[in-house]
Amino acid sequence: MRYDLTDLKVFIAVVEERNLSRGAERCHLAPSSVSLRLKGLEEVLGVQLLLRQARGVRPTQAGLVMLEHARRCVAQLEQMHADLEPYARGITGHVTLFANNNVINSQLPEDLSRFFADNPSIRVTLEERLGSDIVPAVAAGRADLGIAVVGDPHPELLYLPYCEDEFVVIAPLGSPLAQRATTRFIDCLKEPFISLQNGMALHIYLTQQAHALGGRLDIRVQVSSHRSVVRLVSAGAGVAVLPRSVLNEEGLARVAVLRLAESWALRLHRICVKPAVMADNPMVRKLIEVLRQRAG
Repeated sequence: MRYDLTDLKVFIAVVEERNLSRGAERCHLAPSSVSLRLKGLEEVLGVQLLLRQARGVRPTQAGLVMLEHARRCVAQLEQMHADLEPYARGITGHVTLFANNNVINSQLPEDLSRFFADNPSIRVTLEERLGSDIVPAVAAGRADLGIAVVGDPHPELLYLPYCEDEFVVIAPLGSPLAQRATTRFIDCLKEPFISLQNGMALHIYLTQQAHALGGRLDIRVQVSSHRSVVRLVSAGAGVAVLPRSVLNEEGLARVAVLRLAESWALRLHRICVKPAVMADNPMVRKLIEVLRQRAG
């Protein structure tokens, strides 16, 4: 290929500005230099990329295809530099952590804050995943460690206690359901539900539990955050099932909280990691040490 990154940036600038001179100014180059670069780019590719007009330029059909690819190439290279920049500033390591929505919205931020306070040169890539996806990802090496409620343990992984939580039902203070201290999930299916959005882990999990009982969630409203769920329930729009850990004092004062009499309501979150990764990666060990402090 007899063209370079500057040629691509020049082409993008000229197309977006629809003017060769303005594109040249944006790239801090002389218009004559930009013209030569564009001509050379067209010769190398063997297609006309731009139509020169009296009041500027516009891309040909081939130019539009080129524009899409050029933008993608430049964006990927910029992302590469962004990803490498922390290492140039002295970052000593990186850990990939997969966790479920529950701990990401409750205990984990505080624990990561303590970890970064003691290990400022380590970066953590945190990704929210379904519990059923976390264990296979750690076993396959796509994540260094995970935090999930584990069903059937994977034989290749080591499991360490992290924290306990539980699902609870929240209901409007004046509703009949609010008069109870405990309820079964099947009784909740008679009420309109306030739910997190489709695809979020809790929505998928509760939908599966309702299906196992031969019922379904009568979803009245779907929102993107636990706080919005609590606000809608407190306003009388419906009931919801949430982890107790995401309810702060303000939320607890505005809704009735009922114990959920189901075996799956208890959430025993565990750290899962490959023994070899834990043995060979000191950064993973440091993060696990911080996480384990919550379990005592």
